[in-house]
Amino acid sequence: MTWLWSNLDLVWLRTLDHIVLSLPPIVLSFVIALPLGWLANRYRPTRGAILSIAGLFYAIPSLPLLFILPVIIGTSLRSPANLIAALTLYGLALMVRVVADGLASVDPDVRQSATAVGFSAWSRFWLVELPLAGPVLLAGVRVVAVSTVSLATVGAVIGAKSLGSLFTDGFQRGIQVEIITGIVATVLLALVLDGAVVLLGRVLMPWTRRIRRIRPASVAALGPMTVVRGTA
Repeated sequence: MTWLWSNLDLVWLRTLDHIVLSLPPIVLSFVIALPLGWLANRYRPTRGAILSIAGLFYAIPSLPLLFILPVIIGTSLRSPANLIAALTLYGLALMVRVVADGLASVDPDVRQSATAVGFSAWSRFWLVELPLAGPVLLAGVRVVAVSTVSLATVGAVIGAKSLGSLFTDGFQRGIQVEIITGIVATVLLALVLDGAVVLLGRVLMPWTRRIRRIRPASVAALGPMTVVRGTA
């Protein structure tokens, strides 16, 4: 524990580095996945190809990907942009399917009703389909956030400073407390980001809270009616 109390500033610095590496891939994977997931849902012939290609990204081992990407995108091996690009691809592998499934979960009758009252395809997507698919998308973002925080530790192998640096430094110097600190800090950061995503979802989708409040009351009110009907 002596090492921890003597290096709290280092742990905090590496936590900030980890956040800087984790947040851009979460945002980028969501933004890029929106049009890809929309295409996969809108045009059924493309669904299999888009989802298969996106899913393949997650099958690529992280270390080989980190060594291949600099050749493709022209960054240096130790550049944070290299790690951010890799984490974005992994996030896409998860989010594209989530977006496609979330949009597919919207009731077709709702789409037809929106079109009937004058919504264009563009406004229907932003004002009807996307909000209704919001809870599904939120669940996907939570998974991406936690997995991204976890995968970001791998960047320490190529010299990207993060909480993973505590792992590598602890192994090299034989300081077990440093290793445990890195693990615990990574888990705590993942939990904090997950909670932040949930809070953001509640702010951006306040109607989901109202639906949860209304449902139990409406079910209770309908209960006696259904019993009477069943016995009539």
